[in-house]
Amino acid sequence: MKNPDRFSLINPKKIPFFYGYMVLVFGSIGVLASIPGQTVGVSVFTDPVKDALGLSRNQFSNAYMFGTLLSAFFVARAGVLFDRFGARYVAFFSAFCLGISLLLCSKSVFISNAIKELLVTHSWIVPFVVITLLFFAIRFFGQGVLTMSSRNMIMMWFDKNRGKINAISSITVSLGFSSAPIFINYLIDGYGWEKSWQILALCLFVFSVLVIQFYRNNPEDFGLQPDGGVTNTTTKKETKVEKHFTLKEAKQTRAFWMIGLTLAFNSFFVTGFTFHVISIFGSQDYTKSQAIAVFLPISVIAIITSTICNVLSDYINHKVYLYTMLIAGILASIGLLFLEYNFGVYLLIFGLGVFGGLFAVVNAVTWPRYFGRRHLGAITGKVMSFLVIASAIAPSLFSYCFTVLGSYSNISYLTGAFLLFLIIASAKVKNPQ
Repeated sequence: MKNPDRFSLINPKKIPFFYGYMVLVFGSIGVLASIPGQTVGVSVFTDPVKDALGLSRNQFSNAYMFGTLLSAFFVARAGVLFDRFGARYVAFFSAFCLGISLLLCSKSVFISNAIKELLVTHSWIVPFVVITLLFFAIRFFGQGVLTMSSRNMIMMWFDKNRGKINAISSITVSLGFSSAPIFINYLIDGYGWEKSWQILALCLFVFSVLVIQFYRNNPEDFGLQPDGGVTNTTTKKETKVEKHFTLKEAKQTRAFWMIGLTLAFNSFFVTGFTFHVISIFGSQDYTKSQAIAVFLPISVIAIITSTICNVLSDYINHKVYLYTMLIAGILASIGLLFLEYNFGVYLLIFGLGVFGGLFAVVNAVTWPRYFGRRHLGAITGKVMSFLVIASAIAPSLFSYCFTVLGSYSNISYLTGAFLLFLIIASAKVKNPQ
């Protein structure tokens, strides 16, 4: 890159400490900035926005599904752009565009009514199409591109200490995501859903300026090495030989598919469970407060698991994590199947907590460790499309099991069979390095 400091007042070479720690701080903030495009950030707006648009809950949910699915087809391409232009410009573009998308969301009723007048119609299809396209935008720029570019940038600046650094980032992100619904709900109660989206948009515009100032693509652009130090002849000899897989080469390995599908399963199960959590527990005569209360122990278990396993990830074979995730998925599925019993609730909480904690480790640390850093954007972009597709179809499949088959627990037979396939198919997984 000709000028990695272009448009910035910050020179990493003149910072009195390793600049990777600045990358850790602002990269973690970048993941948090994606919250308005994540399910946890969108769900709080569901009731007021659907009512304002005149859509039913099913219509609003389907718009979210179609918008999310549409974004999945473009996320992989964004990964290629990450490899070409770097985290700095890709993250700036995604943060700025996410802010614009939120402004448009705040005007969705006005846009919908204007189109209705132009077409001389009162059909629900107009607001449905409008909000679907807006969901596509916030899911693509938020959940997809901004999250991927921020997380990948952190991993590019560390190697031997990648797990420890990801532990710090994961704790910060987990706490932020856990408290986000409370903060957003406070904004909506105080300012209304339109103003709330505008406030979040303003925050993203400010953050996009910080991206240009503090984001940096990789340490080599400044004569540095991952984890710190200066590039020289001696260190080059001591550096281990690492193969940088292209996306095509990565897709030819069993590890890519098994890890990718396992992460996608987590996205599927967690999204479906979260989307219907009140109804799931309500079907077993639990109250709304009891249903929401399960997220606290799940978060605690996830943070503990993530912290311990991130630190250990610098020293142990990541295949252990893959199988632990699959076993945790089995426990969560059994817990959902027997939710009417206390042990079922405990298994569900424990399984989701462990799976979620390891997801934060594997999705960040394993990809550069297995496939190198040079084409990390293309590889993680492809995997992100798996996750987005899984999160899009989950709410509908969970709903189908309840409305047609009579119980949410029936989804456990599907998830159990899929996990059994992954356990068998993962037996021969090995580190491609």
